Amino acid sequence: MADKDIITKKSQEDSGNCIFINAETIRSLLSYSALIQHFRNSLPLTCASVQSPLRQNYTIDPSSSLLLMPSWSTSPSLRYIGIKIVTTFAQNSARNLPGVNASYLLFDSSTGRTLATMDGSELTHWRTACVSALAAHFLVREGAEVLVMIGAGSLAPYLIRAHLFAIPSLKKVIIWNRSPQKAQDLVKKLQEEDTSDVHFEHGNCLEEIVALGDVVSCATSSRSPLVKGSVLKAGAHLDLVGSFSPSMRECDDEAIRRGRVFVDCEAALVESGELVGAFERGIILHADIAGRLLDMVQGKKSGRNSSDEITVFKSVGSAVVDILAAQLVYETYLHGNL
Repeated sequence: MADKDIITKKSQEDSGNCIFINAETIRSLLSYSALIQHFRNSLPLTCASVQSPLRQNYTIDPSSSLLLMPSWSTSPSLRYIGIKIVTTFAQNSARNLPGVNASYLLFDSSTGRTLATMDGSELTHWRTACVSALAAHFLVREGAEVLVMIGAGSLAPYLIRAHLFAIPSLKKVIIWNRSPQKAQDLVKKLQEEDTSDVHFEHGNCLEEIVALGDVVSCATSSRSPLVKGSVLKAGAHLDLVGSFSPSMRECDDEAIRRGRVFVDCEAALVESGELVGAFERGIILHADIAGRLLDMVQGKKSGRNSSDEITVFKSVGSAVVDILAAQLVYETYLHGNL
């Protein structure tokens, strides 16, 4: 980045102008390695100083929601207030439109001044994928070769790319979607952009595909279980990112019963349909949850214990990782630290 560009951006900050950072710019500023490392370095240092109330979830109609995710920091190294505003419209899939749309607002915590607005959907895709990839670093067995991606929506390619970065041993990606054409289209897109030796393909029989996965990642809005725990192979890692309310569910009770379960944050215990239902039916207890992502990063909890253990990571998204991702985007934009 040229010096004059940095000066211009610094001038924007000093003048009080609010910066708009669109999706294309976010993609140019972030990398999976940088964001994963930023989370790994920053979560232990800033988590205690960030206030992040449980998300406010408002039902617009049976298939649509409005979510508000605020957070603010008292740390000198994270001098921000942030809020993400999200809409989820499940019926948009049939309209060939994104099901999730979002905006992120970033403020100066010392003055309350608006610093930037960002494409919240792009920011969410990056932070969600990198949170899953960071968890995978601790939970995926050594030598994992097959990644199964359930869902071919807008988040799927980010999850695939992040896992490919975090797990270099992966050799094959199999994609499944309710609409086979969407899975085929995503396979074609990834084949065109990928320069590695990874093989991409789509599959039709979900149970057969799940049985092949060393890593099974789910990003759907399903309200009925897709992954059957009985077909998960020994040593598999199940990554669940789709559900964010008790009415949503991507796997059955058997997957939860067989797995050693980790969560991204405490909110997953009350928002995730997979876990809320399992608690209610007595499949597992709250005490059976093995730990949070932060616990693994800090070394307080061990990740995978054996090569044949089944691990489960359930994320619902947190305002803490949102504000950390927004910090990296904003400061990289200002100072050109690519």
